[in-house]
Amino acid sequence: MTDETDGVVVLNPVSGTGEHADRVRSLAAEHGYAVRETREEGDAVSYARDAVGSGASLVAAAGGDGTLNEVLRGVDAEDAFDDVTVGVVPVGTGNDFADNVGVTDVESAFEVLADGERRRLDLGMAGDRPFVNSCIAGLTAEASAETTPELKNRYGVLAYVLTTLRTLSSFEGLDLDVRVGARDGGRPVWEGDAVLVLIGNGRRFPTRGRPQANVEDGRFDVAIVEDRPAIDLMGDRVVERLFGQESPSVARLKAPSLTVSVAGDEPATFSLDGEILTADSLSLTVRPRTLRMPVGETYDPSPE
Repeated sequence: MTDETDGVVVLNPVSGTGEHADRVRSLAAEHGYAVRETREEGDAVSYARDAVGSGASLVAAAGGDGTLNEVLRGVDAEDAFDDVTVGVVPVGTGNDFADNVGVTDVESAFEVLADGERRRLDLGMAGDRPFVNSCIAGLTAEASAETTPELKNRYGVLAYVLTTLRTLSSFEGLDLDVRVGARDGGRPVWEGDAVLVLIGNGRRFPTRGRPQANVEDGRFDVAIVEDRPAIDLMGDRVVERLFGQESPSVARLKAPSLTVSVAGDEPATFSLDGEILTADSLSLTVRPRTLRMPVGETYDPSPE
């Protein structure tokens, strides 16, 4: 066992199917962790801040990627990443990040919280907002914003695919300027119309192989999908994680920082670990090896 008995589990009781809450409470009690249950958006941020202020050395997010993102925001607001271990208990719809760090279910999550190897992982920043898995702008972000809890509960991760297909015909694309570094002094790397900008910290958007990015290399994995007619998009099968094949319509790069700017009068929708924000320009930076997190045995620190 670790000495992190002063741990707090921030539980979203309606995440995923909503059938996990009793098991999370039971396992938390067995390990001596307090449980704080969210009721509305922003509660996980407040509870994480309270936990840090009370001297907790471990704060775990029991929910999906969005709950984890809120916990990160709370810890970041207290400037406490040097002092606090952040854990994850995957009970959301997708649990994408948890799977990549080797945490696959509730039982194994509590084993990892207690005895898992502690790694220092990169943290992404979009302006002043932290994210750990991905920042997405364009079609998938728009679809994520339109995906209802009812649809998630009924179809699980397929809900995002269904909403994306519904959004495809009405999405007009983004007129983008993408630069490595700051907006004014950065090096331009891509300009034009895009349907997707996929910026991965823990999440890689590959044509094949593992979806996990290197979360300890201090760089984002970036994929930009050019705007093309809907029939071509479906032909290239972009919706299915760029659908396993190389395409001349996809630009890729790795960078420790970049700026994504949108032309026109309307801001773009960005999804940070599933949390939505709108902006006409977003500066993204990596904070290398900032986040201390327990990882499972299948976590690969060098997945390239």
